[in-house]
Amino acid sequence: MTKDRRNKVKKKSKTARKSIIKMNRSSSKKTTSNKKKSSNKTNKKIRKKTSKKVHRASGKTKAKSQKKAEKSIKKVSEKKQPQYSTAEDMARKQRDISVAEFFMKNRHLLGFDNPRKALLTTIKEGVDNSLDACEEAGILPEVRIIIAALEEENRFRVTIEDNGPGILRKQIPKIFAKLLYGSKFHRLKMSRGQQGIGISAAGMYGQLTTGKPITITSKISGSNSAHHYELEIDAQKNEPRIIVDEIMEWPVRHGTKVEMELEAKFQKGRQSVEEYLEQTAIANPHVSLEFVMPDGETNLYKRASKQLPRQTREIKPHPYGVELGVLIKMLHDTKARTLQSFLHSDFSRVSSTVAKNICEKAKLSERSRPSRIARQEADNLFKAINQTKIMNPPTDCLSPVGEELLLAGLKKQINADFFTAVTRPPAVYRGNPFQIEVGLAYGGSLKADDLARVLRFANRVPLLYQQSACAITRSVLDTGWRNYGLQQSAGALPTGPLIIMVHMASVWVPFTSESKEAIAHYPEIIKEIRLALQECGRNLAKFVRRRRKAAESERKKAFIQKYIPHIAIALREMLGLSDRQETIIVKQLTDVLERSHS
Repeated sequence: MTKDRRNKVKKKSKTARKSIIKMNRSSSKKTTSNKKKSSNKTNKKIRKKTSKKVHRASGKTKAKSQKKAEKSIKKVSEKKQPQYSTAEDMARKQRDISVAEFFMKNRHLLGFDNPRKALLTTIKEGVDNSLDACEEAGILPEVRIIIAALEEENRFRVTIEDNGPGILRKQIPKIFAKLLYGSKFHRLKMSRGQQGIGISAAGMYGQLTTGKPITITSKISGSNSAHHYELEIDAQKNEPRIIVDEIMEWPVRHGTKVEMELEAKFQKGRQSVEEYLEQTAIANPHVSLEFVMPDGETNLYKRASKQLPRQTREIKPHPYGVELGVLIKMLHDTKARTLQSFLHSDFSRVSSTVAKNICEKAKLSERSRPSRIARQEADNLFKAINQTKIMNPPTDCLSPVGEELLLAGLKKQINADFFTAVTRPPAVYRGNPFQIEVGLAYGGSLKADDLARVLRFANRVPLLYQQSACAITRSVLDTGWRNYGLQQSAGALPTGPLIIMVHMASVWVPFTSESKEAIAHYPEIIKEIRLALQECGRNLAKFVRRRRKAAESERKKAFIQKYIPHIAIALREMLGLSDRQETIIVKQLTDVLERSHS
């Protein structure tokens, strides 16, 4: 082979190698670019997948958080807006309410709304029960009240002891530890207690504020030993819970002692225990009271009379005071066989003739069976009763203080120059008999620049609270005291040294609340109070006029006496009299002046 051919072959081989190298390089570039492209594609796919996963995960977390938020919102909304109850839910919640439970939550209705008033209410209820028991047994009451301060702040031990007839052993738990239990609610007869709540409510208040039971010791006359109890009230059942029941020796002939611890506040002055006892002594001059204060000081309120109040007799309801529902109940409960005998025997002041007239007006047979009277017939009977003229109820169920004893009570407790008292004839409201008594004390040590003081009583019990809500206060304010020589601003009490006492005696006093602190505004009651006030006012006006006339006369007398010596001197100079004659003239002129003003 020649050199030229060899060189050509070499050149071709070189070019072939170069082309191969180029092809390899291009192929490698393509593969790398393809690899890059494929890797970019895979990365994009992975990114898409991961992003989708991330989005899914974030979506799930958002959904979970939303669900949690919704749940919390539901819970909050359920708390703020409770679900409505169904009839079944409401039925499951219904249950009986005990009387004791009700008054334990609403103790302010009974007069236990603050510590000071609670102490007064406790003593008031205990003393009222003692006086009622003594008077019914014909015993002159002797009551001892002790208030002892305990070591704990605002805690006191109250003791009320009387010389009454005592209480039977089986009756003690119910009387002192059961609300609405007593002997005075269903009878029409004047008494201090009415509802059977007072002393048991006081024990409940003591149990509520100190956790201590009420302690009772009672001895019946003729018995050698006394019964001793410690009691609590089961509020859910309104039943007594006996803690201690034992027989003990007690060195008294007969009587009852009540002790209880309670949270209270002792203060003197207006609306205090001391004022209550002072006013009790005025309206009950036959009572002897001993009061021992927390500091050991003792006040004695001696009796001004040994005459017990007149014994009262229980009466039957008057037809005018009976409402339709009560009449229907009486018709079903009566033991009378005929309608005429029912009207005659179950009501007061209904004779056989009046009963027959009522039946004729109601167009009912007087021989009808009372239990078979239909509702419409009972309504006709009710209307016929109100259309028939019936006598007022008897008044032997009332025991007013009386003018003489009223004056004795006022004079015992008040230092004044003038006293007067009036007892009105009995009247009727809603078929219930009542009597109004008014007493006035004027002058003396009473302050002349102050407003008149009003003492309110109901069945001999002082009323110290809710004065503005009482019919007695309204009647005093509406009386024109200027007509009787006193100063009075519009709508205010009169000004002057005056105490006004008003007492209402009734078989059922219409109190405005269970705490028995104010009398309701019945027109008949207000009218009787006004008439009694006017009668006392006329007596007072006579005294005030006489007093003013006497004061004016004394002023003139003093003026004339001042000039009598000058007149005598002038006569001596004119007539030439001696000194002895001048003295005789002065004496004669003075005697004439005295006789003219006597």
